[in-house]
Amino acid sequence: MAKTVLVTGGAGFIGSHVADRFLTEGWQVTILDDFSSGREENLPSAAQVVRGDITTPDAAALVRDGKFDALCHLAAQIDVRRSVLDPIYDATRNILGSLNILEAVKSGGHPTRVVFSSTGGALYGDFDPPPSAETLSKDPEAPYGIAKLSVEYYLAYYGRVHGLHTVALRYGNVYGPRQDPHGEAGVVAIFCNRLLDGRAMTVYGDGEQTRDYVYAGDVAAANFAAVTRDVPPAGRLDARAFNIGTGIETSVNTLSNTLQQVSNATTPIEYAPARAGELARSALNTAKARSVLGWTPQVQLAEGLTRTFEYFANRRSGAATR
Repeated sequence: MAKTVLVTGGAGFIGSHVADRFLTEGWQVTILDDFSSGREENLPSAAQVVRGDITTPDAAALVRDGKFDALCHLAAQIDVRRSVLDPIYDATRNILGSLNILEAVKSGGHPTRVVFSSTGGALYGDFDPPPSAETLSKDPEAPYGIAKLSVEYYLAYYGRVHGLHTVALRYGNVYGPRQDPHGEAGVVAIFCNRLLDGRAMTVYGDGEQTRDYVYAGDVAAANFAAVTRDVPPAGRLDARAFNIGTGIETSVNTLSNTLQQVSNATTPIEYAPARAGELARSALNTAKARSVLGWTPQVQLAEGLTRTFEYFANRRSGAATR
């Protein structure tokens, strides 16, 4: 009998790639999504889809009664700027919604492996030079990062006190096909659409700020590894947390230039004033994921940007829906 996984937020950019990976591996996949940001076109046809909000009793009942072998929790409020403008909304979705899911797993009494999608750069900040290891001090600048860190503390609690099998994956800057071109997190998608429109790409500051860009397919592979590999017993906060990135710092200038090269398209680059509070440098040390999960990123930046640009170009021509 095939194993089962519930993917919350499975109609979203990253969640749909996670769902695809489990289906490829022969698992039965159920997706829970309220479609506030997820899209119908992202859904894999072989998955069962439940429309619902992670903060509701109905969502808790699905988790409690579903007896899933694994739960990949990606449903979240993902806009850092919105978290600053409305931290109560952010906490309701990202903390209380996650607690609703974790309580349901506990009540269900089934040994479900819970994999939580956390964040890398937003946790570690600019206090130590990159690449950042999991054990570095954490002092998030925005409510979004504070909420993610809060859920990680809850994961550690549920592991130690209630015996839940939990893993936190701290992502770098995820990019790839289906990325939402809205909001600051979607810079690759934004640049792809600017290139297709022949419009200038806007770079804030001098463009030398760096990020760790990791391909969505590699992130999906990390989720599968986190479910299927042996992970040490629950302990301190960082014991079951893993950075998921490349360990490579890529500047925004390099990103924009590489995209122009792989797309054979050229548009001007316009520089705008730097944004307050933006990290200067970010990259993740992934040695622990390599050692424990057997995971390493497989897609190099140029290849991943090529795939991503082709996806957006095909969408324009009507040649691709997923």
